[in-house]
Amino acid sequence: MTKISKPDYLAKVKRLTKVETERLLSRMGGKLDRRLHKDKLSQDEALAIQLKLEDEQLQEWRNMMRSLKNKEEAKKAEKAKKEAKAPLKAKGAEKAKVESGK
Repeated sequence: MTKISKPDYLAKVKRLTKVETERLLSRMGGKLDRRLHKDKLSQDEALAIQLKLEDEQLQEWRNMMRSLKNKEEAKKAEKAKKEAKAPLKAKGAEKAKVESGK
């Protein structure tokens, strides 16, 4: 039996319905699937490892989306800052033209 770093995944596997178990098995691929078929892992262990992998991938995705969102907000703030400065410069140039025209 292989050790799973978080044994609570085994508890989660036991609470899965048959449909959820089948969906999780269908998402499993690569080495994990082969180890399951060669009887090196029990189905519960393989499902627990798959749950752990999916949780890790979800956390990575959330971190990436958070960083992309922060970058996008920074770009919008920078753009708004530049747009706020641009009209002030334009008004200053118009005043200079009016004063030089008198």
